[in-house]
Amino acid sequence: MIHCRELTRKFGTFTAVDAISLEVPKGTICAVLGPNGAGKSTTVGMLTGLLAPTSGEAIVCGVNVRQDPTAVKRKIGVLPEDLGLFDDLTVEEHLQLTGDICGIDPATTRERMERLLTVLGLAAGRRTFARSCSHGMRKKTAFAMALLPNPEALFLDEPFEAVDPVTSSVMAGVLRNAASRGVTVFLTSHILPIASRIADQFVIIRAGRIALNSTAADLARPLEELYFELAEAPVADDLEWLGEAG
Repeated sequence: MIHCRELTRKFGTFTAVDAISLEVPKGTICAVLGPNGAGKSTTVGMLTGLLAPTSGEAIVCGVNVRQDPTAVKRKIGVLPEDLGLFDDLTVEEHLQLTGDICGIDPATTRERMERLLTVLGLAAGRRTFARSCSHGMRKKTAFAMALLPNPEALFLDEPFEAVDPVTSSVMAGVLRNAASRGVTVFLTSHILPIASRIADQFVIIRAGRIALNSTAADLARPLEELYFELAEAPVADDLEWLGEAG
């Protein structure tokens, strides 16, 4: 469902993503992990047609992303790093606009919108303008927009960041159910406990390169342990001055 070979993106002399190759089968939840600046969001941008690769190839839902990014966008749902919301639209207007853009009939859009608003705890704030929404509400709105068209694949950049525990659990359940029905999910995350609970495949990226690509069943050690070893280790300093009498 998602295939990329030697995918590379450079910004001037800086290589943000360095010859990444991977496969994500249909119906798989793939969690892409790594420190800030590792190249996760750049990878999502290239796979969704928002960012042209410097070199390499990506095939998503059977479409060559570089050759036909518009066709890819018709098949996928995306929660981008910047969320892509409009300050002067309400929560429900964002979902109505998504239905219009995707060519979904108004009745279906309305039915899906009502269910998404309820499930994600957005019903009470449905008429709130995006500029007045909390970051969590904005994140949930963008997540609902990605789901509404019933895409073949979902690309979610940090979907669980700044979201309350109940909503995180609901979102995780929605993704697991969608994957069980054949939707492929490619998500980035810093929240290891959630990623370890829902993902079938783990990719750890460091400095633009893949440090680990493994199925959940084949992980040699706990995910957190591998992450600290391969991506970034915690700085050890007990700050002994804290708690001392001044």
